[in-house]
Amino acid sequence: MENEIFRVGNDTARVYRCNTAVVGSGAAGFNAADRLWKLGQHDILLITENRIGGTSRNTGSDKQTYYKLTLSGGDPDSVREMAQTLYEGRCVDGDIALCEAALSTQCFLKLVELGVPFPRNRYGEYIGYKTDHDPRRRATSVGPYTSKQMTECLERAVQNDGVPVLDKMQVIRVLSENDTVCGLLCLNAAAQDDAERFVLIRCKNVIYATGGPAGMYADSVYPFSQYGATGLALEAGAKGKNLTEWQYGLASVAPRWNVSGTYMQVLPRVYSTESDGSDEKEFLMDFFNDVHDMLSKLFLKGYQWPFDVRKVADGSSIIDILVYLESCKGRRVFLDYRTNPVSGAFDYKSLLPEARAYLEKAGACFGTPIERLAHMNQPAIDFYRDKGVDLYTQPLEIALCAQHNNGGLGIDCWWQTNVKSLFAVGEVAASHGVYRPGGTALNAGQVGSTRAAQYIAARCQGEAPDCFDTAAASALKEMSELANSCTAETGNVRTLWKQASAAMSRCGAAIRDEEQIREYCKVVQTQLKNFHTIVRVSNRGELAMAYRLRDMLLSQQAYLTAMVDYRAHGGKSRGSALYTDRKNGTKPFAHLPDTFTFALDKNEQPLIQELRYENGICKTDWREPRSIPEDDDFFENVWRSYRETGNIQ
Repeated sequence: MENEIFRVGNDTARVYRCNTAVVGSGAAGFNAADRLWKLGQHDILLITENRIGGTSRNTGSDKQTYYKLTLSGGDPDSVREMAQTLYEGRCVDGDIALCEAALSTQCFLKLVELGVPFPRNRYGEYIGYKTDHDPRRRATSVGPYTSKQMTECLERAVQNDGVPVLDKMQVIRVLSENDTVCGLLCLNAAAQDDAERFVLIRCKNVIYATGGPAGMYADSVYPFSQYGATGLALEAGAKGKNLTEWQYGLASVAPRWNVSGTYMQVLPRVYSTESDGSDEKEFLMDFFNDVHDMLSKLFLKGYQWPFDVRKVADGSSIIDILVYLESCKGRRVFLDYRTNPVSGAFDYKSLLPEARAYLEKAGACFGTPIERLAHMNQPAIDFYRDKGVDLYTQPLEIALCAQHNNGGLGIDCWWQTNVKSLFAVGEVAASHGVYRPGGTALNAGQVGSTRAAQYIAARCQGEAPDCFDTAAASALKEMSELANSCTAETGNVRTLWKQASAAMSRCGAAIRDEEQIREYCKVVQTQLKNFHTIVRVSNRGELAMAYRLRDMLLSQQAYLTAMVDYRAHGGKSRGSALYTDRKNGTKPFAHLPDTFTFALDKNEQPLIQELRYENGICKTDWREPRSIPEDDDFFENVWRSYRETGNIQ
């Protein structure tokens, strides 16, 4: 790792040289760095805006799932069968599904060796359980903090390797020329004066592990430290894929955490108030005629956690909609574990058989919600107590929140984007489609970062291409001018951020009205066009937020354009997105607003939507998913090619 000073006019930037820059300090980023080091590529840098920030380290659920090939019991399973499960999520490329299945065991066992305490029985079998969209028992967990423990173990491995880490570095431009990456421009948050605020990374490869574009939404379960940087990669020429596909679900607002599993299965009291806390009411009973129907739907919400349009008419997702509607009225929604719903006027035996049987088997047909939760899952209570919320004495505020982007940057089977030597791993990569089994995101992050490291170590040696100087000079000049033009005595960037994220949650989240999306997309385009005259910053912290706002608006433009284009091509409601369709849709319940008139997408083999950002305009295209490969598996042939190339090609 060498460094020097780069000058353009009056602007300067320190330059670090390396073969590969890994951007991000979550589970995928740390694994990429560790894999590269172990494969012999030591000319690397790990760059992060906040080493202890990000989603992997700071998120979870009551039982956070990791998905892998079955490693216990007598149930038949195979790489091909797991790949087929992933592929059936719709809009999934088969080669990526096959890789995620094939490497799942290798990546899982590496985590075990690093110290992640996945449970095994006395004979050494890594036991599993069945999760959503899972035909086997491939799921496993270490509790609420699975991804946190993964991240910490991988970080220790990187520290033991001696991989150099540049912390407090915010990527503000991805440098590329002719669809080839050549480096990064960063804002140095630790800089003491303006002359040191910019840093350039001159590299041949970039492994982009920046997570999902969490900053786009106000109602979000992502940790506050997670912003994402998808817009910058799109600006550099990377294609977006499946940008319309997200997961949304009910989550607590402070702290941000999924209220899945036992948080719902213990049947808490759900109520709302005005913003000042007045006018408390159990609003769900304004919709339901039968308290046992309401409680059964609430119970099912525990393991049918993501909002799913297929479960609106006769399933648990009506709960998500009712919470969303209450929030739209400006009211606050709470889960109360201190007292029973409807003053306890219900009978466990009258619940849906599935709910009744579960609670009876758990021995939880007694007491108050908090007593049931303590009996079934004490760590769920401890988690909130550790965060300053005592469920014994306080209600828990919730909202319908963005949780995971199934789409992202388009990749090949080595997790390389269409921009040469720019690899996307973790949530920023579009390895998933409309549906996915729970826990597949953690597996995909480990598999993708492994594949990228393998390819780079074998095929991508050397230094940055010659286009670095030109690309760096242009980016440094533009970003410096932006900083100067935005500087003022009074800043407005935080207000603009709140307005933009709130608008996205209103029109481009789980409930999508095409007219509202089009209107807000025009606002975003105008803000990007006039960014240097609209945005004002008064200090270094606000300057960092201004660059984040620029990335967020780039992302919003792309994602909103994708939604509009999806509807223009006849797209209907699917996954976690309800598209208002007043012309061809139906309203499942007469007393819902007309916004909830929709039609289900029943296409079992839909096309994949791709998007490219060119000169400020987002252009889309559609293609068929790549099928699961049927390669020659004759041992002698594979062995010969493996000896020659490692089958990295």
